[in-house]
Amino acid sequence: MQATTKEFRGTTIGTPSIVARNLSKRFGAVQAVQDLGFDVVPGRVTGFVGPNGAGKSTTLRILLGLVEPDEGDATILGLPYRSLERPASTVGAVLEVQSFHPLRSGRNHLRMLAAASGIDDSRVDEVLEVVGLTEAARRKAGGYSLGMRQRLALAGALLGDPQVLILDEPANGLDPHGIRWLRRTMRDVAGVGKAVLVSSHLLSEMAQMADDVIVIDRGRLIRQGSIAELTEGGSVSLEDVFLELTDEEGVR
Repeated sequence: MQATTKEFRGTTIGTPSIVARNLSKRFGAVQAVQDLGFDVVPGRVTGFVGPNGAGKSTTLRILLGLVEPDEGDATILGLPYRSLERPASTVGAVLEVQSFHPLRSGRNHLRMLAAASGIDDSRVDEVLEVVGLTEAARRKAGGYSLGMRQRLALAGALLGDPQVLILDEPANGLDPHGIRWLRRTMRDVAGVGKAVLVSSHLLSEMAQMADDVIVIDRGRLIRQGSIAELTEGGSVSLEDVFLELTDEEGVR
């Protein structure tokens, strides 16, 4: 299944789109996030990587107002998520493969989301084309493969034509063609001045997809910089850099 790309409305490159400062969060005896801070700028794809249990998912949920930090703050376009007047038009997010009503078509699922967010129904067919689900739009979502469900979730995130995308492991379930499509789509979104924050365990793919990378471990920032800086202009792999940075923390 091939996907096409569409033109995205851009924003002005400059001030960071996402700002996290001194974030800390503890769940019982587990310190999930500890004094974490970083910026995500518009016009670039920023990778968010770390070992399992490093605090990535907790951090993304803090950004989206789903988890309240014990300390620190996070803003999207200058405001906490819960203070955004039109969140669907500001930030689109996919945190996990969503559950869809098995008897509802992909198109009707998106129409329901659009209506709930006050988005024109015509946008549904646009995002279906973007994610390559036009032919499958009238099929019941219960029959979708994992990769198709990932595409449908991304379509939902794009409905409001948001200025910021936050994606947690969006390549899960995608075949090689789908991963290449995802890479191009993220590049297109960033190319018109939008900010993309994406987590992934596929470090080789991240090296091709991202402009910048944030490395965290044990809930703390280990390193942030451009892919070119971290890989010394491509002379070392991102995987090697990642393993060295996390090994230095004594975690592995």
